[in-house]
Amino acid sequence: MSSCLHKIAIAGASGKMGRMLIEAVSQADDCQLSGALDVPSSPAIGSDASGFLGHASHVLIQSYISKGIENARVLIDFTRPEGTMAHLKVCRQKGVQMVIGTTGFTEAQKIEIQEASKDIAIMMAPNMSVGVNVTLKLLELAAKSLSTGYDIEIIEAHHRHKVDAPSGTAIKMGEVIAGALGRNLQDFAVYSREGHTGERDPSSIGFATIRGGDIVGDHTVLFAGTGERIEITHKSASRQTYAQGSLRAVRFLSQQKSGLFDMFDVLDLR
Repeated sequence: MSSCLHKIAIAGASGKMGRMLIEAVSQADDCQLSGALDVPSSPAIGSDASGFLGHASHVLIQSYISKGIENARVLIDFTRPEGTMAHLKVCRQKGVQMVIGTTGFTEAQKIEIQEASKDIAIMMAPNMSVGVNVTLKLLELAAKSLSTGYDIEIIEAHHRHKVDAPSGTAIKMGEVIAGALGRNLQDFAVYSREGHTGERDPSSIGFATIRGGDIVGDHTVLFAGTGERIEITHKSASRQTYAQGSLRAVRFLSQQKSGLFDMFDVLDLR
């Protein structure tokens, strides 16, 4: 095997996203599956990570973190915050880079990730889709141009199994918009409305959440003015776009020694 191969471990290897990532790695000429992790209770522990594809990778799914990443240069993690934080600790100790697509972190956990990035390179984004990140850039432009006279609402929809709300992507959209307006999202976000709410605060950024069926991920930002409204929408039909974005992030990190990055860095959208 060529030494220029990106040696990748996948967390949550038997889940939907984990399998999508394993398939993407197996199809990429410059990538090699070098490790696979899952929770100890998973029935997939000990099985070949790419067995579902009909061929053997000779990489067994592990529950022990150190064992799962021992041959990897980077870990791709789309799991849960508690799992990701456990992986982060070991990756930092072992010098293994991370691509983090997990959402729902607390502020304290985000600070811990920032600290770890002093020792290893980390790319963290709530959405790895190239299209979503281009959409974020469009939202930044729109927010600057529509800074007065337009009410801003963010509507997101996901499958019934998603456990956090609003989605990390929706929150990132809010953060990008607030940043473009010179505001802090935490000071202006409205996450729920019920009963007699009073008139809408024109400086607020509203969120609405829909959960149902097998929706992969839909996001719309509404700029509602007087006599017109602008809607910027992104719809995901497959998780494959997240997998391909993750591999672009892996290639970007290969040029970094340490630091915390996002998809704007990967796609040169700064």
